[in-house]
Amino acid sequence: MKKSTGVIGLILAIAAIVGLGYIAMFGIGAGKTGSATNIKQGLDLAGGVSITYQVVGDGEPSMEDMNDTIYKLQKRVENYSTEAQVYKEGTDRINIEIPGISDANAVLEELGQPGTLYFISETDSEGNANYGITIMDDGSYDYGLLKSIDELKADGSIVLDGTMVASAQAGAYQDQQGASKSEYVVSLTFTQEGTMKFAEGTKSAYQKGETIGIYYDGKFVSVPNVTEPITGGQAQISGLVDFDEADKLATYIRLGGLKLELQELRSKVVGAQLGSEALASSLKAGAIGFGIVCLIMIIVYLLPGFASAIALTLYVILTLLALNALNITLTLPGIAGIILSIGMAVDANVIIFARIREELATGKTVQSAIKIGFDKAMSAILDGNITTLIAAAVLGLKGSGTVKGFAITLALGIVLSMFTALVITKSLLNIFYAVGFKGEKWYGVSKKMKTIDFVSKKAVFFAVSGAVIIAGFVFLGMNKANTGNILNYSLEFMGGTSTTVAFNEDMTIEEIDAEVVPVIETITGDSNVQAQKINETTQVMIKTRTLTVDEREAFVQAMADNFGVAENGIEAETISATVSNEMRTDAIIAVVIATICMLIYIWFRFTDIRFAASAVLALVHDVLVVLAFYAVAKISVGNTFIACMLTIVGYSINSTIVIFDRIRENLREAKDDASLKQLVNDSITQTLTRSIYTNLTTFVMVLVLYILGVSSIRDFALPLMVGIFAGAYSSVGITGSLWYLMRAKVGKKAEKKQK
Repeated sequence: MKKSTGVIGLILAIAAIVGLGYIAMFGIGAGKTGSATNIKQGLDLAGGVSITYQVVGDGEPSMEDMNDTIYKLQKRVENYSTEAQVYKEGTDRINIEIPGISDANAVLEELGQPGTLYFISETDSEGNANYGITIMDDGSYDYGLLKSIDELKADGSIVLDGTMVASAQAGAYQDQQGASKSEYVVSLTFTQEGTMKFAEGTKSAYQKGETIGIYYDGKFVSVPNVTEPITGGQAQISGLVDFDEADKLATYIRLGGLKLELQELRSKVVGAQLGSEALASSLKAGAIGFGIVCLIMIIVYLLPGFASAIALTLYVILTLLALNALNITLTLPGIAGIILSIGMAVDANVIIFARIREELATGKTVQSAIKIGFDKAMSAILDGNITTLIAAAVLGLKGSGTVKGFAITLALGIVLSMFTALVITKSLLNIFYAVGFKGEKWYGVSKKMKTIDFVSKKAVFFAVSGAVIIAGFVFLGMNKANTGNILNYSLEFMGGTSTTVAFNEDMTIEEIDAEVVPVIETITGDSNVQAQKINETTQVMIKTRTLTVDEREAFVQAMADNFGVAENGIEAETISATVSNEMRTDAIIAVVIATICMLIYIWFRFTDIRFAASAVLALVHDVLVVLAFYAVAKISVGNTFIACMLTIVGYSINSTIVIFDRIRENLREAKDDASLKQLVNDSITQTLTRSIYTNLTTFVMVLVLYILGVSSIRDFALPLMVGIFAGAYSSVGITGSLWYLMRAKVGKKAEKKQK
């Protein structure tokens, strides 16, 4: 690259960062398109709409039916936001809270009346029509019901109801004629009872040449023709205009398949759970942490560190723009996750810079060292990030709620961090070289470190890890004996009491946090208190752990003594967990599948199952260490617990991959077990500076979050710091030794036979 080209490239790079930064800060046009202020925010930051449904019918619904309904509604409202919450209130009510929305009526209109879907035959047994057809001015058909639902039930015209549909999924496929045009369909799967009834209904309709109408929430949503009797329990509705129409129909069918019929009881718009101070402190923490990380990179890596600081700045800007463009809901833990991802994005740069210094130490020119350094670092960066990306993809597909939201943010961070490291940082280094920064003094030369014998200390490492993990299980057992739960589960996992208080004057969320919440914490002895204002009223909804009768009385008395609230201005209801058993099961299944997929990928890339087995064992080690910390410290376990554990899974595997990549590179030099041991020690030592600086920068980001963040952020940051330390410890002290033992001892005879 010529000097003039480098100068032009530098000017363009600065212009791009300034331009994109301006868009992220202020947006474009009157609507501020692209501005960070337009990013959709969660309930904790911006509030949203709260809708309460009542179960229709006499008698108390069963726990099984309520749980099934809550889970299906959760999947439905995730179309609005992955951070939406659905939970039980009392015995026969269900609450839905959707962030970032201020028009409850619009949601109600689109959501419809859950649990009222029927498949209706065109005529009854005597040939009388059940629904009529009107041809509209535009040539379309409008279907109207001629009888009441009760009459249709009585004369047997209801083929089946929504509870007999096991699943409904929208899809597209190429037609059998090979044309490029896609056919849009809804694929239905029926329950055992539904299979029998649908077989009877379609047989009758086919013989008569009739349709079967799908009736949802007071109107027909589809009236498909029956082209043959369908007896296998699966069917397709075809002829839909586009995927959106197919997806909408599938949603109606799924929502109408609830076991319970619901009716709207009330709806309201609620304010943010956290005040502006909480958001400001988190952003301040991010800015300070970012500055410290950039400073560390510049001090340690000189000119390449400066290039990485520029690339990281662009990474932050691109992340904000992507959150806006992809309409991702941002919560306070999400902000913490983004701040954490800045620390993780440093990793790729550190790997590259360490490689460049190694090449300079062998006598390579700066230009050659930059090229070779990027080439050699590529495999470790790609393998580490692709492994984590696989986990994110599985979590996004199989998870629900917060897990799905976390997976989207994680995947976004991975893609952008690879782009900025492999494209932006590389381009900047080439530009700096072209404009005149060609001396080694600007880049630094690695000094040969004395090899540390990590493998010989494996017994100590294993013993320490074993002791910590066993202690964790002991404390889990003690917690179970003392409290009935192995961990300190929060509202999201255990449910609690929701109390609506009508204060005599309007209070800001900051005033509520400063004056009301401490009073409640004194009564409950628990800091896990969530407060939300109900817009355009003086009411505040306060969620706590389940209150006893005495505590409820103390609550009422405290509100009267401190704020003059009358007893009739206080209403309390028991609420269920917002993380349902089904959502927990989804999360566990997703993590298991993700772990298996990561194992397969590592096995495939390293052509040795022992690499994969060692990596997964180290990953399990890190998770168990953090779990032990949760048990000992009794930190509140809520949605941030899931995010914390998933972050550790992704972060830990990255550290391990870097060491394994170096072992793979050096492996061809090993000739016997003695040299194999030396090789492992050399590989860990060669990557030690990377392990130190990557973990240091990430730890700094989280530490600043912990110091400046609000209580919910501290509950996220503290165990995360433990996880970062555990990941660094296991990657250096555990994984290499595990692989060495498996390579040297396990399967040794099999290898000899192959030779």
